[in-house]
Amino acid sequence: MKIFSGILLICCVACAPMRTPLVSPGDLAFLEELTRAVVDSSRILPGQDLPPAIRSYGPNRSGITLIKPGGRDCYPSFWVRDYAMSLESGFITSQEQFDILLYTAARQSDSTWTTKTGSLVPRGSIPDHIRINDGLPVYFPGTYDYVNQGNEIWRMPPFCDQFFFIHMAWFYVHSKNDPAILDQMINNINLFNRLEMAFEAVPAHLDHEMAFINDSLPTCDFGFRDVITMTGEVCFGSLLRYRAAMEMAELCGQAGDPQKSEKFRDIAKKIKGHLVPVFADNRGLLRASTGISRQPDVWATAFAVYIGALDGTNKARACSALANAYQAGTLAMEGQIRHVLTTDDFDSTTAWEKSLAGKNTYQNGAYWGTPTGWVCYAIAQVDKTAASKLAMEFIDQLRKTDFRVKGPENGGPYECVYPPSGYKQNPVYMTTVTCPLAAFKKISI
Repeated sequence: MKIFSGILLICCVACAPMRTPLVSPGDLAFLEELTRAVVDSSRILPGQDLPPAIRSYGPNRSGITLIKPGGRDCYPSFWVRDYAMSLESGFITSQEQFDILLYTAARQSDSTWTTKTGSLVPRGSIPDHIRINDGLPVYFPGTYDYVNQGNEIWRMPPFCDQFFFIHMAWFYVHSKNDPAILDQMINNINLFNRLEMAFEAVPAHLDHEMAFINDSLPTCDFGFRDVITMTGEVCFGSLLRYRAAMEMAELCGQAGDPQKSEKFRDIAKKIKGHLVPVFADNRGLLRASTGISRQPDVWATAFAVYIGALDGTNKARACSALANAYQAGTLAMEGQIRHVLTTDDFDSTTAWEKSLAGKNTYQNGAYWGTPTGWVCYAIAQVDKTAASKLAMEFIDQLRKTDFRVKGPENGGPYECVYPPSGYKQNPVYMTTVTCPLAAFKKISI
């Protein structure tokens, strides 16, 4: 029996299909080194001034190293979501994670209040961004003004930052195996209770737990589309809520509270079970919302696959729809991804139904590298050749625009681009490489 078992094991290993990375070792090494350089350029050390064009927003008086969304003149504050979305890159140290987690927690709103402009900050809200010169939290997009933050466009803070705060805590505890940090007191409230406060700050539908934007309290569910008006149930915010519920369930287990753990698992189960009935179109793509700007959302569909929120036939249909769109040329350009397929534009003047940005600029039709890895991951489930081709196009473009190569034309990775017009925004942008790198490491073909 021992000999037979050994032979059987050898045969099984020999017959198992070889798994190879989505991109070549050389390309992966290039992306890793580029990402390392971008993250390093985004660091602002204690006492450090910002670059000349944005120096008035600094220096960094936080006492810790902060990481802004990119290098050079890019976004002169600490943004919670860009930082949280970059954790899986592997280039943010444990000390930085610890310091930034507690720094962010200390700026969570401990009560519900109304800004001078009439916008609502619910108890548990996490800042959209934090000023590095004085540490003041700004809960709303579009301004660095602490006193006058919020306006008729954003009457509530974006939903995503509450869930990214939970992801920051989960990632640190998970990677460091350090649940003791959950007992850390910040302004007389421990971190675990702050995570619960953050989760509860986002309004959700009682029947299916989807995040919900009320017409009378406009906001955005995800900061990478904060100039787009959406109403009703919102998909990306619900996906972030799903992931946060799963992470809270794990943290509750580590905190010794199985009852709360089960509560969060039930929330995640409800969201997952209703995702397709609430959001899916007839191709299997997930719509961005159920109200204004309810177009099928490429980013949300790919992210749903990436985090395991879609299974079985629903997952296969979503992946096939993305693969078909890529092959048709309606999804990507130079390896970067549009929010909305070109065939799903609201009309000839705008991609989304209601946007503050002009068509084919910024979040309203430009192409972004941030979701490229999620899209590659989804397409690889049904068409590995196409997924590899998309990844290669992305890396080729990064090589052509690499900011480490001297020359005014080299500022890549950019935040977003629209190649036909030459439009490009914000050089040395962090999530353009940190998010794809994490995804590429996760994909094998």
